[in-house]
Amino acid sequence: MIGCTCAVCTSSDPHDQRTRPSVYLSLPDGTRVLIDTSPDLRAQALRHSLTRVDAVLFTHGHADHVLGLDDMRRFNAIQDSRIPCYGDARTIDEIRRTFSYVFDPKTPAGGGLPEIDLHVVDAPFEIGGCRIVPVPLWHGKRLLYGYRIGSLAYLTDVSRIPDESWPLIDGVDVLVLDALRHRPHPTHFSLSEALEATSRIRPADAWFTHICHDLGHSATNASLPPHVQLAYDGLSVDFSVD
Repeated sequence: MIGCTCAVCTSSDPHDQRTRPSVYLSLPDGTRVLIDTSPDLRAQALRHSLTRVDAVLFTHGHADHVLGLDDMRRFNAIQDSRIPCYGDARTIDEIRRTFSYVFDPKTPAGGGLPEIDLHVVDAPFEIGGCRIVPVPLWHGKRLLYGYRIGSLAYLTDVSRIPDESWPLIDGVDVLVLDALRHRPHPTHFSLSEALEATSRIRPADAWFTHICHDLGHSATNASLPPHVQLAYDGLSVDFSVD
């Protein structure tokens, strides 16, 4: 946190050095999929040597999940291709408004513009031969998407899982789930709420994400069940696909 001198913000543990949440998926056919374009996308891509993005799945249009979108233009240049982006209707509309210059034909192209195609989705679809299942979630009063890809469910920015979404995540082996802090929050799961949801989903492994500086990596992990841990920048996990 800017201007904070708490134990986590000044920690020497690299696991406590957190950028905004985003996920990079490598599918069996070589397709590379990004979930959200965080404001830290450029630094993340450089750190982890990302050289390709074939598609983007957006959870919602809040700043910490979309403001790295302009950096997609570098992947356009590397790949010499446009990049399809998917999300619910509200999210796609928010991206169009937030990045209006990208879609304005009057914008000079000299400085480079992201070449993206926006697609509204409201049902399962395929990327790289893999079935992508949007999972509706409540983020306070905002309905947004998590995603299930095979045995993986990525559910960030969630304060409640609606009844109709529980069957969509039944049987997942790898769960990535919002767990902001110990104290309740109006738009995010607390740690105890995330643990309760994990107990109901019963994955083989659960990784908690979207963590604020209330949760130190080492101390928090010591209090969690063995199959539940805090996620961290650079974490890599395996999952199967349909």
